[in-house]
Amino acid sequence: MGDKRILVAGAGGFIGGHFVEYLRSLGAENLVAVDKKPIDEWYQVHDYATNKVLDLQYLDACNEAVVDVQDVYNLAADMGGMGFIENNKALCMLSVLINTHLLEAARAVGVSNFFYASSACVYNGEKQQDVANPGLKEADAYPALAEDGYGWEKLFSERMCRHFMEDFGVRCRVARFHNVYGPFGTYDGGREKAPAAMCRKVIAAKLSGNYDIEIWGDGHQTRSFMYVDDCTFGIKSIMDSHIDYPINLGSAEMVSINQLVDIVEDIAGIKLNRSYNLDAPKGVRGRSSDNTLIQKELNWEPSISLRDGMERTYAWIYDQMTEKA
Repeated sequence: MGDKRILVAGAGGFIGGHFVEYLRSLGAENLVAVDKKPIDEWYQVHDYATNKVLDLQYLDACNEAVVDVQDVYNLAADMGGMGFIENNKALCMLSVLINTHLLEAARAVGVSNFFYASSACVYNGEKQQDVANPGLKEADAYPALAEDGYGWEKLFSERMCRHFMEDFGVRCRVARFHNVYGPFGTYDGGREKAPAAMCRKVIAAKLSGNYDIEIWGDGHQTRSFMYVDDCTFGIKSIMDSHIDYPINLGSAEMVSINQLVDIVEDIAGIKLNRSYNLDAPKGVRGRSSDNTLIQKELNWEPSISLRDGMERTYAWIYDQMTEKA
């Protein structure tokens, strides 16, 4: 990849931090890492990158970020797990400013390639009411009935990418992420997703000796979870491909939340007393990734098993929690 100047927006976040490191492993030598958080709050800081604190909701910040850049990876958004997105719809919608202004800045300077990180939350909610979800196909985003707030912002931004490509010739690639997890992410504070939250709860039980755990919902709701290394490989593969439409990037290994807890309990070597909070945010009943298209187009799909990924995630969170104890 040599001296190509590459911008990673949202580099101080979970996926962004991993992706900067992945690009470096491929030989990228001119990386611009941007996030609005102070650098001491970034999940990972890479000294070999040009690290900038910019709020990309504003056009001036986007214009500064894209100077001399050839490739843009937009991984920036105000988001979190279901507990966050169900209670912060306006904040999630404001992320539309990031993609809009970043696209406009990219168009103005002739950026060669633009990647947008979308989400499975764009999918029609009526297709996610059964725990035995057969897997969401890309066409299932329409007729549109996206997750309120966060999902609608993602769907709108997908359309922005499409029309900037059609009208202005900005080469855009869009991937719909399905529940990414792994080390170097948030595991408490309200923005964490289910895999990290379950690791935290089980570790807390193990360390305290209080073997009670609260689960949001009835535990039967289903999801698929993609380990972050599969995600970073998929991002670069999709960016380099001919795929000019939104495509799933997620695991097809669907489990219930109860099964996810089973896995973490087994890793920890304990069994917990479960209680179910039916009033907590819990999202759709069933969601999984149909990987027919990505298999066809790239001869690949995310393949790191949930058990393997959770072992790595659990070990990292355990170290973080015991260091703070």
